Amino acid sequence: MRILHIGKYYTPERGGIERYAQALAEWCVGLGDNVAALVHQRPGNWRRAQESIGGVEVRRAGCIAAPVYTPLSPTFPLELARALREFRPELLHLHFPNPSCFAALASPAARRLPWVVHWHADVPPDTPDWRLRTAYRAYRPFEQATLARAHAIVATSRPYLAASVALKPWRAKTAVVPLGIAATEAAVPAPGLWPTQAGLRLLAVGRLSRYKGFDVLVEALTKIEDASLLLVGHGECERELRALTTARGLDRRIAFAGELDDAALGSAYAAADAFALSSLDRGEAFGLVLLEAMRAGLPVIASAIPGSGVGEVVVDGETGVLVAPGDATALAGMIGRFRDADLRARLGAAGRVRWEQTFTLDRSARAIHSIYRAALR
Repeated sequence: MRILHIGKYYTPERGGIERYAQALAEWCVGLGDNVAALVHQRPGNWRRAQESIGGVEVRRAGCIAAPVYTPLSPTFPLELARALREFRPELLHLHFPNPSCFAALASPAARRLPWVVHWHADVPPDTPDWRLRTAYRAYRPFEQATLARAHAIVATSRPYLAASVALKPWRAKTAVVPLGIAATEAAVPAPGLWPTQAGLRLLAVGRLSRYKGFDVLVEALTKIEDASLLLVGHGECERELRALTTARGLDRRIAFAGELDDAALGSAYAAADAFALSSLDRGEAFGLVLLEAMRAGLPVIASAIPGSGVGEVVVDGETGVLVAPGDATALAGMIGRFRDADLRARLGAAGRVRWEQTFTLDRSARAIHSIYRAALR
């Protein structure tokens, strides 16, 4: 097959969507497919670029800015036309949410091809961010037009599909395919990343955004003294979180690691005692980092978000524990339970088995590949 992915970003950007799209694309290359990806440069880089990464032809359109998490690229339609002409794909794989995908609606060449829409997350119409609510009014007609045109839609979990208002008219052509990650070599633990070696070592990974609820995790640590936190990632709330950490007197128990490369991140997973995901709402649609933690044999504390895939990834009481989102007291109580090394070992081992049985890259990619074949037929 000749497959063109259309997404927001690609490696070295490290978001869950980007990491999965890259892994899927390279898996297909290994199967013998020709794969390209059309994405954006980092905001502020106006120059187009093209390179090969892992056998995937990566094309980057210039990006002038990214207000409300949305890359703005006036040249994206031109780059799509160029990719269609030069790469000659047989199928388009559109990763949502991403307004640049709407360029395909205006392209006769794109409309002649089958489309697979990968629904990674809704744009919540009731989001607290008034900018997103306002923008969604203009976004929704194009979103629905794209879904109507798609030959197939992929949702990442049954709960998310059931709760999605945007996908409700299109459930008949929507398949549920959980995300997956590949096996890696065992990493060397690096406990020195934590600010103290005493007590429980917690790890949290993600963009430092409001919906991730890292402020709740900081507040939880004020209620339990024998735990420290390594927080991996950058984002618009970093300054606010650092200020909160200082205000709560936690500078000696919370370390901000910024972005870590794959080797360093693997070492952090290997050295941690437990993993925490404190997200607040359905902006956390699945939680690819949960799979990374389960692969590493870590027990997981995660938010029980209604309508999110998190509760399908983490089996409460079996591979981890779920707590009400935004409840710092309940989160602190669960962290305290993880002082029990036997409990951590039991949950971590069960999580590793669940990843192996349900959430491998090979299982996920094979399901997507069968959707490609059906769309081409």
